[in-house]
Amino acid sequence: MPFTPFHLGAGALFKAAGGRHVSFLVFGGAQVLMDIEPLIGIIQNKPVLHGYTHTLAGALAIGVLAALIGRPLSAAVLRMSQVPHYYLTWRASFAGALLGTFSHVGLDALMHHDMAPWWPFFAGNDLLRIIPLDVLHILCVMLGALGGALVALRAQREGFV
Repeated sequence: MPFTPFHLGAGALFKAAGGRHVSFLVFGGAQVLMDIEPLIGIIQNKPVLHGYTHTLAGALAIGVLAALIGRPLSAAVLRMSQVPHYYLTWRASFAGALLGTFSHVGLDALMHHDMAPWWPFFAGNDLLRIIPLDVLHILCVMLGALGGALVALRAQREGFV
């Protein structure tokens, strides 16, 4: 299913580790951009849903795009929501976007047979099913819980709560 929320677990941990230097909003936007190709494939009933966008080269291209459009969009959302936050820098936008797209390729490579994450250097997907799918989902949820707890602790310590 495109736009899976499980990817956000990794994003929460990246946000916890990077703090103001990683944008969680841009990370989330990058997840959506990554899954436009599979969504179109589902609509068109294509046999391969995870093509060029789900390679390291595709992740780099989408990550740059996500960072460039994500910073102004996320800054506007934060301003309108009046949520206390640090100034959203380009560094945080690029970190969130690239962590988002590259982790997306890594996580999807563990579960989707139609991927070739190393293309054009190598064909195939040697990461497929090295972790059982249910374990992968549990791991993503646990990463999200840990990341969320650490972000909440940091926010409390820095006076954002």
